Amino acid sequence: MASLTFLGAVEGVTGSMHLLKTEHSTLLLDCGLYQGRRDEEAKNHKPLPVDVSQLDAVILSHAHLDHSGRLPILLREGYSGPIYMTRPTADLIEVLLKDAASLQERDAEWENKRRQRSGKPLIEPLYRKEEVDGVLKQCIPIRYYTKRKITQDVELNFADAGHILGSAIVEICITENGNVKKLVFSGDLGNSQAALLRDPDIIKEADIVLLESTYGDRNHRSMEATLDEFEQVILQASENGGNILIPSFAVGRTQEIIFRLGELYQQGKLAQQRVFLDSPMAIAVTEIYHRYQDVYNEEDLDAISDSAERVHSQNQSLHSLLPILSYTTSTEESIALNKVVSGAIIIAGSGMCNGGRIRHHLKQNLWRKQSHVVFVGFQAMGTPGRKIIDGATHVKMAGEDIAVRAQIHTLGGFSAHASQEQLIDWLSHFNTLPKIYLIHGEEGAKHTLQRVIKEKGWNAFIPHFEETIRF
Repeated sequence: MASLTFLGAVEGVTGSMHLLKTEHSTLLLDCGLYQGRRDEEAKNHKPLPVDVSQLDAVILSHAHLDHSGRLPILLREGYSGPIYMTRPTADLIEVLLKDAASLQERDAEWENKRRQRSGKPLIEPLYRKEEVDGVLKQCIPIRYYTKRKITQDVELNFADAGHILGSAIVEICITENGNVKKLVFSGDLGNSQAALLRDPDIIKEADIVLLESTYGDRNHRSMEATLDEFEQVILQASENGGNILIPSFAVGRTQEIIFRLGELYQQGKLAQQRVFLDSPMAIAVTEIYHRYQDVYNEEDLDAISDSAERVHSQNQSLHSLLPILSYTTSTEESIALNKVVSGAIIIAGSGMCNGGRIRHHLKQNLWRKQSHVVFVGFQAMGTPGRKIIDGATHVKMAGEDIAVRAQIHTLGGFSAHASQEQLIDWLSHFNTLPKIYLIHGEEGAKHTLQRVIKEKGWNAFIPHFEETIRF
């Protein structure tokens, strides 16, 4: 009998990790970082809750750090086996993990300077860039819809989750005594209104489903209404002379925002004539997106191609939609944006304002009444972004207490996660309803989604940390 133990993303949104054991195999689904509050991130420094010597394989649903960010720790603890993922995911985690390692090395360096002055023992970063290289050597890319037997009794298939580039719904078929049982791990399911990527694939058969519930308690505004509001924010900022700051996640959200700004530009509705992408990681990720246009949906790919044709460009990329987009790669270029006090749109990470260059731009703009800050993604509890949207009058930014006087906007329609109604619709396509376990959500979201599922006549369970189920 197979068993599944829930080791992360069960008491919140981050830290995705689940241990699957069969008669002949032990597999790890995801190996993600905890993110958000300090007490959450402190969990990353604890030993992994798995016996690495027993692991036969690791399966990664997608590249976001809350799903991939503890892979270097896994290797440090002795894992030397395969890590299965889609090919775009393999490209993305190189960028994301190396960036995470750089930040951890820098933070440890600054903390150790403080500790030296006070006579405290020095600390080590969570992991270093050279440890990321070890992860990359163990990555085995698999194409979507290509069934692969990865152990004696386990067959793996990746379907398209439509969340970010390369994101996968993980389908695992376990053969036991001549019988086949199927586990489906949704990973993060995409928002069907989002740009560029295709809608999540429909899965019709499963015995067990692990379902994300990030937005299990709410529905997104329609994309039409979201774009109307976005257009109004752009107009207001133009009229009162302020900048627009968009804290954005490097993977997925940034490319979505660039695409939507490009649409407005092509329609003559973008009053600002300066758009800056101020994030080396987001720039690198955007270039990876350009490589994999074969996974874009046809409508948005046609829009990019049409814009390139209009300007007689061979470069069929997001730049052809938004030619006023500028990349700021160096620290000096980023600092120079401090002199821009009006008429610009600045997209920078991190998406929850808990790191990256957006904190410096908020320091320069958050106290200005004419500034606008547009949140386009989920803000975890305890993050500066969550504090701002919850109405904080002051926040700490780059070591200073900054007054919040800018106009704050939350555009949930840009979310890369499926909404409640989209999650329910995805579930409705199963021929025989499987056992459903809700993960990857805050308590309120999970319990709300559980209630809605029960109202449909189905059933769903909310597992606890380290709980084991058998099937």
